Amino acid sequence: MRRVLTTLMILLVVLVAGLSALVLLVNPNDFRTYMVRQVEARSGYQLKLDGSLRWHVWPQLSILSGRMSLTAPGASQPLVSADNMRLDVALIPLISHQLQVKQVMLKGAVIQLTPQTEAVRDANAPVAPRENTLPDEPSDTGWSFDIGKLKVADSVLVFQHEDEEQVTVRNINLQMEQDAHHLASVDFSGRMNRDQRDLTLSLNANVNASDYPHQLTADIQQLNWQLTGADLPAQGITGQGTLQAVWREEQKQLELDNLNLQANDSTLKGQASVTLDEKPKWVLNLQFDKLNLENLLPPLPASATDTDAAQTGQSQAPVSRPVISSNLEQPDYNALRGFTADILLKANSLRWRGIDFTNVSSQMFNHNGLLVISELSGKMGEGHLSLPGTLDVRKDTGSAEFQPRLDNVEIGTILKAFNYPIALTGQLSLAGDFSGTKIDADAFRREWQGQAHLDLKNSRMEGLNFQQLVQQAVERSSDVKAQENYDSATRLDSFTTDLTLDNGLFTLADMQGTSSMLSLTGDGSLDLVKETADTRFNVRVLSGWQGESTLIDFLKETPIPLRVYGKWQALNYSLQVDQILRKHLQDEAKRRLNSWADRNKDSQTGKDVKKLLDKL
Repeated sequence: MRRVLTTLMILLVVLVAGLSALVLLVNPNDFRTYMVRQVEARSGYQLKLDGSLRWHVWPQLSILSGRMSLTAPGASQPLVSADNMRLDVALIPLISHQLQVKQVMLKGAVIQLTPQTEAVRDANAPVAPRENTLPDEPSDTGWSFDIGKLKVADSVLVFQHEDEEQVTVRNINLQMEQDAHHLASVDFSGRMNRDQRDLTLSLNANVNASDYPHQLTADIQQLNWQLTGADLPAQGITGQGTLQAVWREEQKQLELDNLNLQANDSTLKGQASVTLDEKPKWVLNLQFDKLNLENLLPPLPASATDTDAAQTGQSQAPVSRPVISSNLEQPDYNALRGFTADILLKANSLRWRGIDFTNVSSQMFNHNGLLVISELSGKMGEGHLSLPGTLDVRKDTGSAEFQPRLDNVEIGTILKAFNYPIALTGQLSLAGDFSGTKIDADAFRREWQGQAHLDLKNSRMEGLNFQQLVQQAVERSSDVKAQENYDSATRLDSFTTDLTLDNGLFTLADMQGTSSMLSLTGDGSLDLVKETADTRFNVRVLSGWQGESTLIDFLKETPIPLRVYGKWQALNYSLQVDQILRKHLQDEAKRRLNSWADRNKDSQTGKDVKKLLDKL
């Protein structure tokens, strides 16, 4: 045992002595010129190393440098700069004067992907064909250079596309390892803060760079992110997923396949691609098993018209992003001008503004500011709705035109979703054409125009019972009795009207409603901004009377004028029952006098009565 320990100690001493001798004999600064020359020969980039290079022995044989920078040909600023760089090298190749770099580590690096760091190609420089497979001409004297691993810690990435605003990614940690076939594994994490939003991102991927820079393929096996801040749900957006990405340099095209992503409780699958021309071209084909927009969009601001249910969970106002002064003059939807897109979206279930939709399908195309929505449809409960239209923002003032088609949709759900305090339920069918300048619920209330035909089945309007109002007024003015009715709502089997919208004012024309209890006609208006109504009805109560009489028969056949007006939440009404009854009594008296005069037409009294009646 003692001999074994002695042998091991001798080997250790020899190893340490040999390593020390090697470190003393080999000056790492001898590699400086070689590394600079090789980087330039293989990539054209200029490598600059400040200060002297020095050895670092434990736990890994490494070469340490001071501040370094890497600059593209013709660029005005370095692509990469770091406070220090560490090169982990292999020991055995040093014996034969070879530098084999096992890992490059940058700490405190700043990576700038901006127009100032891009390479500037000489107009007269020849362009090598892609199929060229000739190796680089070695200009060294027997030294070789090989990198297997790259590590970047606590670094910053600055990205800017042309003249757009810079995007900064902080706290970058990158670990990349590649083999001789340029197949690499990548671990990345970073954090970005912009416009009062904070994004934390991490991923694990396998990258194929064997055909780089012509093509780069990445299989992202694990992607995690968390987005919090302004104009977002209070809990933020947390997600994970997998996907495959391919970058094609000649076409400047990025393809995303086998998308399988999750954001909060929403899930997404599909494919996407973008071609980075002067105006990018997007192609999206996405399928959502579940899309819950309420957990992806900021909560709606509470308003004075909200019901208690609508205000639940909204006591804390959402944080909004600050208004950037340079964007104050930008037209609405200005971003649509900068790209084209062909988009196909499908969702098995979708939730928005408290409404649950199923079998949602959308197909749309954007051409530099002209958005054509050829299909936007889905089921809502037992009903179906379709909302095709166009949005044209190619001019300073936008123009939106939509042709909604609703079939058997619950109107109460829609009124509640948009905070209209109208207690009305029923199955709505509607066909219309509407136009405005901005797609927004508040803009629709105030600035849109259009017309539509509305058909409402099995409707119930709470607060006013037209039948009850008429019958109670008749009871007060006559000896006619009505059956007791404690219902506080007006029920109709069917109701139709023609709508006209003009800057917040809904005009209702040719209103007609029927049920087993009553029949009505009328017209009127609804002010969406002031939330007031002014409607005039002619109501015939068909049943609910007690007994039989000529007056009841008269009331069943005679429309009673009814006006309903005022604030939606405190409606007033006026009835003209007394005038109707008075006129009925006058007509009945005239009828009887006429009958008596006809029977006594030969008498002087009969003749006098007849003359008097003719004057009335």
